[in-house]
Amino acid sequence: MDLTSYAEWAVRLVNDPDPSPALRELRDQLAAVFDAGDEATVAALLNVLLVLHPVRPQLTAHDGRGWHLHLAEDPTQNPAAGAVMGLAAVVAEHGAERLGRCHDPRCGRAFLDTSSNRSRRYCSSRCASRANVAAHRARRRGQ
Repeated sequence: MDLTSYAEWAVRLVNDPDPSPALRELRDQLAAVFDAGDEATVAALLNVLLVLHPVRPQLTAHDGRGWHLHLAEDPTQNPAAGAVMGLAAVVAEHGAERLGRCHDPRCGRAFLDTSSNRSRRYCSSRCASRANVAAHRARRRGQ
């Protein structure tokens, strides 16, 4: 079972500037995971969140997709369990360095680095282009 899509829920929540009041605390807790810096701290923070938001897997069939697992009975009502489990699975399988923040100082959005060589530095191609253009202009001004 690939849990990356669940981890993307966590990324979307961390990047949400105005989540519902019920999700604000979770957003801040997940943001701390992205900002932790070292793998041991990431693991410790995720372990706390895994206890606070336990997974209750359900075998379900809907929308013609056949039997498959959901990490909660109704993931739309409890996105926390899936988001936390997804991040934990990404860290366990690929390492904490896959959790990143955009290097564009005007942005800082969270992202999952799914590149094959773990080289992603920006949340989107738009931010990468903007940062590269700014760096190019700065170099030209300095010449």
